[in-house]
Amino acid sequence: MSISNISFILHKPQLSENIGACARAIKNFNFNKLILVNPKPSFPNDKIIATSVGAKDIIKQTKVFNDIEPALKNIDYLVATTSRFRNKNVKHIQLNDLKKINLKKKVAFIFGSEASGLSNNEISYANYTLQIPTNSDFKSLNLSHSLIIVAHMIFNLLSVNFKSYKKSKKIKSATKKQIQSMANLCIQNLEKKNFFKQIEKKPIMIENLRSIFYKMDLSEKETRILSSVFASLAKKG
Repeated sequence: MSISNISFILHKPQLSENIGACARAIKNFNFNKLILVNPKPSFPNDKIIATSVGAKDIIKQTKVFNDIEPALKNIDYLVATTSRFRNKNVKHIQLNDLKKINLKKKVAFIFGSEASGLSNNEISYANYTLQIPTNSDFKSLNLSHSLIIVAHMIFNLLSVNFKSYKKSKKIKSATKKQIQSMANLCIQNLEKKNFFKQIEKKPIMIENLRSIFYKMDLSEKETRILSSVFASLAKKG
């Protein structure tokens, strides 16, 4: 297990102070990978650096993306934090369940914007949704507070030796990049076949399709097979 396998993604963060505080929290627990997706403030800026308080190195190596998909290319498992229950067929876990995740893989935790959190579209990319236990009458946590709770938990897990279920060394899990490519091929070919006839339902149908693929623990071989199937079906009249 390696600390370098863990990433923290802020999706559309709105406040410079929160970005800086998140960088500080990451460094507090010896992590170093911060990813921003479509941040509202210019990045970096003086306020972010000031509130990072000594975590300027984290800010310096932070990666920034305009969209979520490129940010996930090198991720094996994505855990989406949310204070709301989602009516999605995604595994809902609690903090104590994080010990069941294979931390030898590249795992990312994604946090939504301060105003609205994560949408169902972002959730559809996740393997798990994580809810931090809070006062049921006051669930909303500050962005940096949510991140530091998760970072502390993962830091503790990485400090403890425990046996996890091991797959055969011959089986390699598909990366997010490979699953993205397969899912996009499927969606593109469905569009060519006029599958999405009801335009108003197209976004939710794509979300559900993507969710099916991302929550499956597919191997590289299985991903290649499915890609071949989708490509073959597209050729048939």
